[in-house]
Amino acid sequence: MKKLQAKLIVPLVVLSVCLIYACRKNILDRPILQSLNQDLLSNKAGVESLLIGTYSLLDGVGGIGGGINAAGSNWLFGSVAAGDAYKGSEPSDGGNDALPVGNFTYTTSNPYIQSKYTLCFSGVVRANDVLRILPLAKDISAPEAKRITGEAKFLRGYYYFELKKMYNMIPYVDETVTDGNQPNDKDIWPDIEKDLQAGIDNIPATQPNKGRANKWIAVAYLAKAKMFQHKFSEAKTLFDDLIANGIKPTGDKFALNDNMQKNFSPNSAQKNSVESVFAAQASVNDNSGGNNGNTGDELNFPYNGGPGACCGWFNPSQSLGNSFKTGADGLPLLTTFNDGKKVSGKTDPYTGTVDPRLDITVGRPGIPYLDWGNPEPKWIRDPTDGVFNPRKNVYSQSEKGTNSSTENYWAANEVTSNNVNLMRWSDVLLMAAEAEVEVGSLAKAEDYVNMVRNRAANPIWWVYKGSDYDATKSEYTNKTTKADNYLVKPYPTGTFTTQGKDYARTAIHFERKIELAMEGQRFFDLQRWDQGTGSMATEINAFFAYDVNVNSQLNGAHFTKGKNEYYAIPQNQIDLSGATGASKLKQNPGY
Repeated sequence: MKKLQAKLIVPLVVLSVCLIYACRKNILDRPILQSLNQDLLSNKAGVESLLIGTYSLLDGVGGIGGGINAAGSNWLFGSVAAGDAYKGSEPSDGGNDALPVGNFTYTTSNPYIQSKYTLCFSGVVRANDVLRILPLAKDISAPEAKRITGEAKFLRGYYYFELKKMYNMIPYVDETVTDGNQPNDKDIWPDIEKDLQAGIDNIPATQPNKGRANKWIAVAYLAKAKMFQHKFSEAKTLFDDLIANGIKPTGDKFALNDNMQKNFSPNSAQKNSVESVFAAQASVNDNSGGNNGNTGDELNFPYNGGPGACCGWFNPSQSLGNSFKTGADGLPLLTTFNDGKKVSGKTDPYTGTVDPRLDITVGRPGIPYLDWGNPEPKWIRDPTDGVFNPRKNVYSQSEKGTNSSTENYWAANEVTSNNVNLMRWSDVLLMAAEAEVEVGSLAKAEDYVNMVRNRAANPIWWVYKGSDYDATKSEYTNKTTKADNYLVKPYPTGTFTTQGKDYARTAIHFERKIELAMEGQRFFDLQRWDQGTGSMATEINAFFAYDVNVNSQLNGAHFTKGKNEYYAIPQNQIDLSGATGASKLKQNPGY
């Protein structure tokens, strides 16, 4: 195998059991692996293959329900549904399934919402299978068993974390439960925390493979779980330890890359960098038929001649483009970014200063797009998609056929070796800044935010005109002519302290918006900040009100407070839970 999180390593006999029972029963209500499978897998090689099979679902592809619908990047659920982007493509392409998710007009039988649910529970099932088979393997040493236990429980905690963010009230089933048909009548945050803590307690700090979790990755996710619960003091303690002492599985200390573009490179020499906290591993041209590539994002390319040549989905929104405007002080326009002229507007465009992160996030007219030249109008599949193309998930022209798949696959050049960033170090720093605002030091929060902004101000990775793009370095070779009027500066020392907590919160929230844009984070950030205040509805409905004038596909879109903060429990899962009586799963409010 060329990578850890491989799609094809789980024995087919195991996969067949999963597929058979998923068709007829609740995904969690299936028997422990049959005796034949136990005989085959009750050894070190078998248990490790089950564990790798659990990792393999991190990108959202494979298992039950996996694929574009359940992409690990959460491009639809986390970005389109929160104003980062439009669904894109033609109105009729995905208009019955994907578009309603972004517009909050979906039904409880929406296939995207169903697929994400079953994919994540497939991950839970696989983690539980590891823990059930592990005691039967007699050739595994005690230290190895401890490490495997930690990884399996961490991964189970990860998949439940995803489910909790998406659906809120869900059943929790561990390896000791034989009846998977459990009610969703309790908050499972304590169970998630317990699983993540098991990762901290049992996984070593270093690992033999870059794609595996280690102790410190588990610390990062436990801290994030605390943030979702507003346990800021506990989160701060974890962040303090992580920032001071955290290392990657390779032993390298976590840090920001000087060159931000390296976070989005499919080049094997640049993936799993010091900034990559946790990522779903991807590879292509490895005799897997494209199945090991980043297939969850295969629709999200420019259309008709650009990289991938299909399918014109996931176009960044006008509001997102406007969010990168800066003032004369190099700071963002926190509340007035949509006022006045539009960035790259078709008539009378904005000509002021912009944060250079704009052009690593958004492909826009007149700005070099890696080494593909300037984006062409025909790259936009339908006029209602605006003028922007997705940028973070693409590959350079010089990498076509190397870091894009050439194997026998229907979407060959849309399948790439781009890892899926599940957590980056800038995410950690900005969460730590939030915790500092609530229970620590405003000055320290400012320091963390300025680390991210100072990296943004490093011209090494900016986009330049009249220059070649060197994919091996993820930078332009001639840094003479900036592609636009870039200006970004750190907050002046003492700004947060002088302006106070409310200003600091707003600044950090906005920094996350522009730093992590198009990375599937925005919806879940808005969700955890809301806490019943209605701020999420206000934010998303303001996006609809502005951008419907650009994208008519947003007609009828509306976010309902008290309902759309979480997605619907899939109706088929509710029906399956009542196959022998009353349904054990209850629907979320409002559906």
